Amino acid sequence: MSARPAKGGGRWVTVPPERLHPWIDGFAARHGPFTASGDERAVRLVAGDGAVAELHVPFPPMTPPGPPHVSRFVAHAGRERRVGVFLVRLGGYAAGVFHGDALVASKVGSRLVQGRTAAGGWSQQRFARRRRNQAAQALDDAVGTAVRVLTPYLGDLDGVVLGGDRRAMDALRADRRLAPLLALESEPFLVVPDPRLAVLRDTPALFRAVRVRIVDP
Repeated sequence: MSARPAKGGGRWVTVPPERLHPWIDGFAARHGPFTASGDERAVRLVAGDGAVAELHVPFPPMTPPGPPHVSRFVAHAGRERRVGVFLVRLGGYAAGVFHGDALVASKVGSRLVQGRTAAGGWSQQRFARRRRNQAAQALDDAVGTAVRVLTPYLGDLDGVVLGGDRRAMDALRADRRLAPLLALESEPFLVVPDPRLAVLRDTPALFRAVRVRIVDP
């Protein structure tokens, strides 16, 4: 589990789906019996001492919503899904399809994008043009790879999770080839290092984890 401050108060924690029921039991042990309410996107636990835990539904919507809220949420979070993952950083990219934790299809690649230079004058301008061209080609390669790897599974995907560097990903969102995949985009955005195969293989621990916002009394 990990924790970080939440905008507007409280803190975010992430809980592996396998640990969700013990975590909820621990919340009750620490804060007292709770009441549960919710809908297709979140379940809210309000404990006897005023503590609140908002459990955000992974791969929403949760169907059917409603009581018993906790057992429905735990079952939904633990479901085995087929998920597409697309990671991009400038010069590197990875695309993969997971069934549960198993990687069933993937492609990882990279393309040279030169670093910035401190040189001035015409040399700097030529370098900047070359770097822009390299970056554009790298992003084009990334999009092509994602389309080739993920599109054959499009009808079976429960969601597509994006990650890497937000600026690089935002630069290619307008590419029409990605539209069918972006229509399945699911949170969270995965901030990961250079998209190598080992990084791609580790992503299920991130996209399967349940995000919980805790507000202490």
